[in-house]
Amino acid sequence: MAANGTGNGNRNGNGNRNGDFSLKETSPKIGNGVGNGGEKLTSSFDLVEAMHFLYARIVRARALPANDSFIEVKIGSYKGRTKQSLNSNPNPEFHETFAFTKARLQGNILEVVVRNKDDSNDEEIVGRCKFDVAEIPTRVPPDSPLAPQWYRLEDRNGVKIEGEIMLSVWIGTQADEVFSEAWHSDSATVTGENVVNTRSKVYLSPRLWYLRVTLIEAQDLVLLHQNRTNPEILIKGFLGNVVVRSRISQTKSVNPVWNEDMMFVAVEPFEDSLVLSVEDKLGQKEECLGKCEIKLSQVERRVSPGPVPALWYNVEHVGENGEARRFAGRIHLRVSLDGGYHVLDESIQYSSDYRASAKLLWTPAIGVLELGVLNATGLMPMKSREGRGTTDAYCVAKYGTKWVRTRTIVDTFDPKWNEQYTWEVYDPYTVITIGVFDNLNLFGAGNENRLIKDSRIGKIRIRLSTLVTSKIYTHSYPLMVLKPDGVKKMGEIQLAVRFTTTSMIDMLQKYTEPLLPQMHYIFPLSIYQLDSLRHQATHILCIKLGRNEPALGRDVVEYMLDVGSNMWSLRRGRANFERLVAFFDGWIDAWKWFDEVCKWKSPATTVLIHVVFLFVVFLPKYCVVSLLLYCFVFGLYRFSLRSRHPPHMDIKLSKADSALPDELDEEFDAFPSAKSGDVLKKRYDRLRGIAGRMMIVLGDLATQGERVKSLLSWRDPRATSLFLAFCLVGCGVICFVSMKLLLTFLAFYVMRHPRSRVFNIPSIPQNFFRRLPSRADSIL
Repeated sequence: MAANGTGNGNRNGNGNRNGDFSLKETSPKIGNGVGNGGEKLTSSFDLVEAMHFLYARIVRARALPANDSFIEVKIGSYKGRTKQSLNSNPNPEFHETFAFTKARLQGNILEVVVRNKDDSNDEEIVGRCKFDVAEIPTRVPPDSPLAPQWYRLEDRNGVKIEGEIMLSVWIGTQADEVFSEAWHSDSATVTGENVVNTRSKVYLSPRLWYLRVTLIEAQDLVLLHQNRTNPEILIKGFLGNVVVRSRISQTKSVNPVWNEDMMFVAVEPFEDSLVLSVEDKLGQKEECLGKCEIKLSQVERRVSPGPVPALWYNVEHVGENGEARRFAGRIHLRVSLDGGYHVLDESIQYSSDYRASAKLLWTPAIGVLELGVLNATGLMPMKSREGRGTTDAYCVAKYGTKWVRTRTIVDTFDPKWNEQYTWEVYDPYTVITIGVFDNLNLFGAGNENRLIKDSRIGKIRIRLSTLVTSKIYTHSYPLMVLKPDGVKKMGEIQLAVRFTTTSMIDMLQKYTEPLLPQMHYIFPLSIYQLDSLRHQATHILCIKLGRNEPALGRDVVEYMLDVGSNMWSLRRGRANFERLVAFFDGWIDAWKWFDEVCKWKSPATTVLIHVVFLFVVFLPKYCVVSLLLYCFVFGLYRFSLRSRHPPHMDIKLSKADSALPDELDEEFDAFPSAKSGDVLKKRYDRLRGIAGRMMIVLGDLATQGERVKSLLSWRDPRATSLFLAFCLVGCGVICFVSMKLLLTFLAFYVMRHPRSRVFNIPSIPQNFFRRLPSRADSIL
């Protein structure tokens, strides 16, 4: 097929393996020619380059032969086929659309051919219609769709024959309504049921709620072993295929008490039932004493932190052989669907939504985010087909509850999508995530495709608060993937992004509001609960999005949601440590500078600092004014030095370029580990060394805190006596000496001339503090 020749990138991919990882500014011909930095009113599809397509919409046919018929649309070597009509219907209906990229048309005549299959399964031509491409009309939305017409069929000699087709043909762009559902010539080699996997689609995440089950107590439980004393009773909760366990009750009787919360993630429209199983732990096994079923549709829904009534529920036991239900006790519960929380399915650091589950608590949108997915260049070959490397790339973007997927461009290393999508924005401190994948579900059987994971090409995050409103950002982002053998550049993707606000006042007000809904602060969830609930939410999204057509696979959803980002990584640990060190570098530099001032390394600077200090002491009301004015002036100065580009993933900050192979192998190891022997021993010893150094640092910090507490603890009676005497003398000095003079004397003493000081000798307060006792002596 001619579609195979669409790739002109570097097929070996060697040029990108160690290429440039920087962000590049581009100037594509989008909209009315407005490139990066341009400002204009929002219009439909003005963030992408216009792509023209030849559309052919086949509606129905009539008076065809009684055999199984189908229609073939072709121009040049591009061919698209409708589904075959069943039951030998002479008036079949198709309702299918075909789109041919106008820039790569290989002929001037569009042919619509009607074929059928005889009993021997051979194809024969019934008739055809021909259209001259130069005579086909052009349609530009928002014009109404072109009305389909009836066309008589012709035989090979151009003679009109019996049979008609209702169709419409026009030249359009990617703004046409039928664009996402059409068959595209870019994927001409994909046939059968796999064509659906090439189409673009918009998905909506289901609305998720937190289900809180407060276990209070149980009474009159019937044990399976009547002579058993001190039973260990626990509760198992089942919601769908999610299981949550409570702790074993400390009251070891048939009337156990828990006072514990069990948290689940429930999905609207709440068709499932919650099943609570009362279990008796016998050694290594657990016996079910009875179950209680609660329908979620009957559970109270609350959006405010009000009280939830506690109710008694009967526990019933059903035998293994289908015996009749019998009473096995009752359980006291508070059950509620909490819509005041935001269900976290992403990491809180780069979440795309912070709204509560209950729509009643939503605030109006403050703006609109528009994303134009233009093209990718220099993609790496991700698989081999017919003895050569190839890539079938598509993009997925996620913001809030809306997921979008572009169409798959088959067999090219430089795909051009030029698709534009829009989201409502409710908070500027949110992140949009764009991922690029290689489609591996195009040439296998339908059932086999669902077992294949699409390959990752790269991912990009853009935080909206770093964007200037109403400005179009067009950049080429590097696509990077971290693999066990190091970080690799997989190509580049060109995006156009614009964030427009409907009300600047409403957006500025967002900076004064809590990030999460109020329930997160009134009834906060523990770290363990949040981690468990995020895992449940991800599992539900994978199931729901995987049931669409085309499906978003579990591997795609988990990659977009950064599942596993909280796993141990020595590389990320070093990166976060250096971020912390970089924060304290400013304070450390300031301390070094002040030490140089005290040592009179620059006499002019030291004298100036004396003058500034006198100004602060004797004119304190002007100190705060001067500080605020300095911040204002410095901020204006920094405005000209601000970054012009949105932030992107930095391999140096991530330590991806300096990570050792063993560190990366450990990062990609499964949990629990799939390694054994010397590899695990080496990693364990390395982790012990890191933890040992952390232990020493934590011990030193604890020692300093305990020394402060020991000033008044009389653990060292002489040190406490000296400190009390100092406090008493200090009170007298402060009462009879002006505070301004006292501070002046103290500052001048600290910054005294080197001739009146002894260097490298600790001061008296330091010597006294280091001699104070701590509880380190009591550590075994």
